[in-house]
Amino acid sequence: MPKRNRIDRVTTRSGDQGETSLADGRRYAKHDARIELVGALDEANSFLGLLAAEADASQQPQLARIQSLLFDAGAMVATGNCNVDWPAVVQELEASSAALNAQLPPLREFILPGGGRAAALAHVARSVVRRAERRWWQVAADAEELRASGFGVVLNRLSDYLFVFARTVASGEQLWQPSEPAKG
Repeated sequence: MPKRNRIDRVTTRSGDQGETSLADGRRYAKHDARIELVGALDEANSFLGLLAAEADASQQPQLARIQSLLFDAGAMVATGNCNVDWPAVVQELEASSAALNAQLPPLREFILPGGGRAAALAHVARSVVRRAERRWWQVAADAEELRASGFGVVLNRLSDYLFVFARTVASGEQLWQPSEPAKG
């Protein structure tokens, strides 16, 4: 017997009244914090896909791995279960960030997001991951299984990784120039 597709139809109409379901079978208002979190993870994943489309072929496997991990995290939010060793993922991200950062000159000041299309997209992805991190901690405050998973740290390290990634692909960096105080 052929395996049934996991997603056999896209339009269900079940969300037309402002509620939706997660894999735990419960109905949630579309503005529920858990739904907001799933959406923030999806948005981060989409921006990573856009970044991957602009990245060198050598960088794409790492970005695809991160995208898959974000789907794992969304599944964890939806079901409360996860088989991913998030502390190991933290170590991977830290090692990847350190390897990239070793190629860069020391940072003297904050940099303005930009430096070419791929770098700018990495900065957008980084800021969207930060939003997902804020949503994560909002939901995890009332969900011990999420809080204990260690995924909040992954989001923090992922934004660090994307910052360093942006620096490595940038065609140049423009340092922040603090504004002069207004003369009155």
